[in-house]
Amino acid sequence: MSARVVNTDLRLSVSYRQIVSIALPISFSIFVPQINFITNNIFLGRLGETALAAAGITGVYYLIFAVIGQGLNNGLQAMISRRAGQNRHDEIGRLFAQGLYLALALGLAGIALTWFVAPLVLKASLRDPDMVHTCVDFLRIRIFGLPFLYVYQMRNALLVGTNQGRFLVWGTAAETLANIGLDYCLIYGRFGFPVLGFNGAAIASVIAEAAGMVVVFAVIEWNGISRQLGLYKDLRLHPPLVGNLLTQSAPLIFQYAISIFSWEYFYILIEHYGTRDLAISNTMRNIFGLFGVCTWAFAATTNTMVSNIIGQGRSDEVEKLIGRIVRLSFSISVCLAVLLNIFPTFFLRIYGQGDAFITAAIPVIRVVSLALLLMSMGTIWLNAVTGTGNTRINLLIELVAITVYSLYVYLVLHVYRLPIAVGWMSEWLYWTVMFSLAFLYIKSGRWRGKQI
Repeated sequence: MSARVVNTDLRLSVSYRQIVSIALPISFSIFVPQINFITNNIFLGRLGETALAAAGITGVYYLIFAVIGQGLNNGLQAMISRRAGQNRHDEIGRLFAQGLYLALALGLAGIALTWFVAPLVLKASLRDPDMVHTCVDFLRIRIFGLPFLYVYQMRNALLVGTNQGRFLVWGTAAETLANIGLDYCLIYGRFGFPVLGFNGAAIASVIAEAAGMVVVFAVIEWNGISRQLGLYKDLRLHPPLVGNLLTQSAPLIFQYAISIFSWEYFYILIEHYGTRDLAISNTMRNIFGLFGVCTWAFAATTNTMVSNIIGQGRSDEVEKLIGRIVRLSFSISVCLAVLLNIFPTFFLRIYGQGDAFITAAIPVIRVVSLALLLMSMGTIWLNAVTGTGNTRINLLIELVAITVYSLYVYLVLHVYRLPIAVGWMSEWLYWTVMFSLAFLYIKSGRWRGKQI
């Protein structure tokens, strides 16, 4: 087994080359799961419009728990990046261990909630009893992947926070290959496997997440990262460190959770319109995820680089760094939005639905393409706030944006029953509010001197 040291100086610069070198492997690690997710929906689309619609409800539900882990991940990443900027390697391993303990506790809580609370919530929210039964059966299987996902996310914080994101690709590649192969076998009953239909996708995803977790930890060990950062030197529970991590991460966890709760509320309102509109909205979520890959990669880059630069005592360069990342993110998003508007039929036809479905979806895809541009700026500035360590400000910004968003979708979809394309314009409002508040906060300079 290799014992080579991957990196000795973990401090970063603010050059375009440094930005791209961090963002590229992160973008691949995000892109691969998005392909994974879209493949799931393509397979399920072959089962009919109802299965594709149910995938929208279950997908957003699972996403609620996934982003809770992402909140913990981002909090841990900011702390690890700060230690990396200070070249305090000895503290990184202890931080990582505390993150793992919290991740496992959250995973077990998510399983319990899904088994005992989620059925009651779905029964009270959805109008179609068959849809409720389908979603509950799926989620009671799918949720067992949560502990694997959370531990998997902690490795993201470790690798990105220490500027070793290039190793992310191995775990994501393993997960995707496992998921696609098992989807094909378990949904349709190929190669001697039973025909499990919709629930086959749940089993495939759980196994794939476990595979990805095992592979990435093997890669960390093989490349000497565990030795370099002392990951296993001190595995004791350290309550002060746990408290510090929770203080940093709890606002982000709440921020991401309420964001996706509001999206689930959006999907519940869409379900009242009918199966087709729900299926269309599910494809829009796929497109949002796929075409937003670079933006989310630059957002993660912003978090880690801002924290690292502050850790070096170079706070005066933070706004310059953010400006460079925004220019890269927006430029790529413009190209992708143009592509999406020129070839909307190509992207919609892969789900195996008819011409009526595509015709109804095209106006929505136009709305989503503009939302991608707004997101390419808003999420960068918001993650800059995360990197400063002022995560309570993140939560406050999210609360304001979500309140405006939820009021809009309630009026548009529930009170006035306007077309779903108008409902999706809520994304314009959400990202505009988020960008404005995060921009004003960074410009205010009130984040300077924050210790984490």
